[in-house]
Amino acid sequence: MTSTRIIIDRDFTVGPVDPRLFGSFAEHLGRCIYGGLYEPGHPTADASGFRQDVLALVQELGVTVVRYPGGNFVSGYRWEDGAGPRELRPRRREIAWTSIETNHFGTDEFIDWCRAAKVQPLLAVNLGTRGPAEAGDYAEYCNQPAGMTTLGDQRVANGHPEPHGVTLWCLGNEVDGWWQQGAKTAVEYGRIAREAAKLMTIPSGGIENSGLAHHQFIACGSSGADLPTFGAWEREVLEECYDHVHYVSLHTYYNNFKNDVPTFLASSALMADQIRKVVATCDAVQARRKSKRRIDLCFDEWNIWYHSRDQDARQKPWTIAPPLLEDVYDAADALVVGGMLISLLNHADRVRIACLAQLVNVIGPIMTRTGGPAWRQTIFHPFALTSRHGRGTALQTKILGSTYACEAGEAIPLVDAAAVATATGGVNIFILHRDLKEFSETDIDLRGFGPLAVEGWEFLHADDLTVTNREADPDRYVPQIGVGATVVENRVHVRLPPGSWSVLRLVPADLASKR
Repeated sequence: MTSTRIIIDRDFTVGPVDPRLFGSFAEHLGRCIYGGLYEPGHPTADASGFRQDVLALVQELGVTVVRYPGGNFVSGYRWEDGAGPRELRPRRREIAWTSIETNHFGTDEFIDWCRAAKVQPLLAVNLGTRGPAEAGDYAEYCNQPAGMTTLGDQRVANGHPEPHGVTLWCLGNEVDGWWQQGAKTAVEYGRIAREAAKLMTIPSGGIENSGLAHHQFIACGSSGADLPTFGAWEREVLEECYDHVHYVSLHTYYNNFKNDVPTFLASSALMADQIRKVVATCDAVQARRKSKRRIDLCFDEWNIWYHSRDQDARQKPWTIAPPLLEDVYDAADALVVGGMLISLLNHADRVRIACLAQLVNVIGPIMTRTGGPAWRQTIFHPFALTSRHGRGTALQTKILGSTYACEAGEAIPLVDAAAVATATGGVNIFILHRDLKEFSETDIDLRGFGPLAVEGWEFLHADDLTVTNREADPDRYVPQIGVGATVVENRVHVRLPPGSWSVLRLVPADLASKR
């Protein structure tokens, strides 16, 4: 048995939680689009070919924004290929993932899907094999009102008379990576990103309602914290495009190839360190430039990725929608994803947008069988619970308790937590318990709140951390209802199971009495 004390004060805030923190990502990769979002002829498909079983799970997941069309895919993508009559769209080799792309699903279909899913689109432009002019054309096609330009009128002719109103744009993807089509140096990329942003920002003057004057641009950060470009890349890029972008992107994927669960469960500490370092770099550039503008962060690729790599190596190349990156997640993965969500909440003042990569089939929280059902992977549950209960103002947490040493650090807390104050005067507390053997007797000291009562406690736990959810047993790993959490004079006591992730919901006592 271990003990932990957590101190949370209503007046010590991190910042408002941007709803876009609960985003995801859909790339033309494997079966994410074809057989995932889009499958004409599926028993649940609507007239547009959108799988309604997947749409229902996306809405249950609580996704708010979706990034598209890539990813590595976008660095070789011609957006025009995915527009117009399907029978005239070209079929091309897709270099990034050695597949064949039919282009039956493109930008217009994605926008229609976003409206059906009630999510905000985040479009990426190709700054690998293409440049600023094509990026400007893409923004014009998406957002120009009818009757003004040929590109806007092409969208109208393709069945979309109203502008798509896309305001969030990724300026390329992982351009520092040797694997990327059109990889560039930081200075090369920074200049191209700057010029693309200039061409994509249509001057206002009679078209304010189109959304064109309100773009927000995301510059590519380094592709990972372990790359030699990390840190220097962000600084050099921002020196070139600082005044034209709003966010810098971060990417990270964790794995347990070494079968070292304690280190794996500490992945969220590495994520937090990556965030702090990128924030420091952004602020250093701001200080050097004596700028009043602050650059925030967009963590637009994050997840666990390793289960499927041997399987992927055996896939036959140059096929349509092959089963790639189809990780089957287990209970340990769910705990790590829950911990990463805690890290995002604890940095909500600077991480304004985040995208779990990806959404369906491809390292996704949702799995499908082509022609068959859809189901929730283990990692679905911490994301859905955090999106549902993580809206409000993130609060600082002070954790007093035991630590352990592993490859990720010398003093990893056995208990990690984030807290979000709600609009009704309550607080929701998200807790990762990394100890795999002992319960934790945890006391939470809540200061600055009125009298509170426990509204609910859901937790994730499995004695066997290798359990998974599969088509034949899709609900083997689901949230459990906790009992026994108590509140006495705003001091909460809860007994956390070993190897668990929890959300503890507290509401004003007078509201609890009315429910």
